[in-house]
Amino acid sequence: MNARDAGAPVHRIARTALYEEVAERLRARIYAHELAPGAWVDEQTLADEFGISRTPMREALKVLASEGLVRLEPRRGCYVAELSEQDLDEIFPVMALLEGRVAYEAARKVTAADLARLTALHQALEDAAAAGDADRFFEANQAFHAALQEIAGNRWLKQMIDDARKVIKLTRRDSLNLEGRLRQSLAEHRAILKAIAARDPDAAGRSMHDHLLSGRAALAKLLTKT
Repeated sequence: MNARDAGAPVHRIARTALYEEVAERLRARIYAHELAPGAWVDEQTLADEFGISRTPMREALKVLASEGLVRLEPRRGCYVAELSEQDLDEIFPVMALLEGRVAYEAARKVTAADLARLTALHQALEDAAAAGDADRFFEANQAFHAALQEIAGNRWLKQMIDDARKVIKLTRRDSLNLEGRLRQSLAEHRAILKAIAARDPDAAGRSMHDHLLSGRAALAKLLTKT
């Protein structure tokens, strides 16, 4: 007699909903600026391209709207979000506080194995900066920050940072294209890693906090040139 015949509950693994897959594809296009900030989102054209109906497309756009990546306007449609200077001035200090706390907690909890992992991730930053590859640097930076979140082990911080980062990713890659920003960001990461390796929570928190605000300053400089 099998479990079904015995009346035991059958727990099936749910397949990823179609709208979630669509949302992920659209999210990637927005981050790559294939859907540019402020651009109108042609729902029907995208639905046809993906080979889906407009229902999962609309559900996907609702998800992105909840993340702040698009805005839905009655009778006008959907537009890719644009961050104002005020938005950036409000978001970055919050991120600096949150990520500063992550670094603080990571410095208190880091193990030798954690430190080896962070060192390897930092080497990827070094290599990307040496090659002048902003895209590789951005991806390595994401991995470094994610590793710190794991070490800190604070799920509430992770949730808040992940939500805010989805919006900040609209602009953070751009600031790396500012002359000298790769080297500056690399130096800031060295300071963060040094403080964590020394297991100095206060220094780690300050270094990360300053790193985030430095990113905002670099973005402001970039925007004045465009």
